[in-house]
Amino acid sequence: MAAVGLKTHIWANNTRSALLLAGFPLLLVGILYGVQLILMGLGIIEGTGGSLGDDMSLAGEMLGWTVPMAFTIAAIWFAIAYFGSQTMIDVITGARKVERKVEPELYNLLENLAISRGMKTPTLRIIETDGMNAYASGLHEGRYSVTVTRGLMQAMNRDELEAVLAHELTHVINKDVRTMVIASIFAGIISVIAELVVRGLFFSRGGGRDNKNAGPLILIGIAIAAIGFGLAIVIRMMLSRTREYVADAGSVELTKNPDAMIAALRKIEGRSNVRAPDEVQLMFLDNQPDGRGLEGLFATHPSIDKRVAALVKFTGGRDPGPWQAPVQDAGPGPAAGPWGSSGPATPPPSPFGTSVPPSR
Repeated sequence: MAAVGLKTHIWANNTRSALLLAGFPLLLVGILYGVQLILMGLGIIEGTGGSLGDDMSLAGEMLGWTVPMAFTIAAIWFAIAYFGSQTMIDVITGARKVERKVEPELYNLLENLAISRGMKTPTLRIIETDGMNAYASGLHEGRYSVTVTRGLMQAMNRDELEAVLAHELTHVINKDVRTMVIASIFAGIISVIAELVVRGLFFSRGGGRDNKNAGPLILIGIAIAAIGFGLAIVIRMMLSRTREYVADAGSVELTKNPDAMIAALRKIEGRSNVRAPDEVQLMFLDNQPDGRGLEGLFATHPSIDKRVAALVKFTGGRDPGPWQAPVQDAGPGPAAGPWGSSGPATPPPSPFGTSVPPSR
């Protein structure tokens, strides 16, 4: 049944996310089985000495003790990541916590949006980079955080920045920020397994006796592991893509200003690059590549064009087209935008005007 209205889209997205996340443990079992076949083919794990079917059956029986061991290790990893996820993300991205007195206007925008939904204001963080991006993080009330880049603050006027903050706050309200953090942890576990397998294939010289079924075991194991890794990537992409459309709509619901969200996306388009691992970039407002052509097949986010088209169609917003950054006059020092730590108090001229009027 197709979702009707924003609330049912949120429910459908959360249900789909829960089902997709439930697939990660199953993928872990499948990948583990494939890894055992590879190790058996390399002679690191001793086979039965019988037929190919006997060796594959033995690998299946071994899951009886390897799966609990793998799940125990994964649970320990998950617990560490659960309680230390924000610190890890801050270290990886270079984000720093800021208080109201440091960025009063930015903080007030976020606080007003949070108050309008009767929730505690998330912690505000800033990344000192020219890339235009933002993300929400956290796993439960009191630990949620909204992070924006300095480049985003410098390029956006007040309405556009409010729309971006509302987008990220929607992730918090819908609890899909928690889903993405958990998915990133699962993805990290699978990535480590993949790295161990690759290292084993390149550096292993074999451990036990030669296995007459070595070739087929290795090929079958690689095929199973590759399918598992591929499905894990697809799940991550599906989780990230579906949530962005809902958050864009949620931003409009909070601000009643679709033009501001559209204008913000157009400014971000092609300028969102921030150095971070793939697991973290899943949470970003936008992620390179931009989703066009063959690259779009593997993109974690829908393209800006598709997101803008959805906002125009369903919210009645106006698309001003691709944004051209204004040329800065050379001066005796770095220029800072309206939301920067220095520079003029008023925004520089923008193709969208100094403020985007709300659509009614």
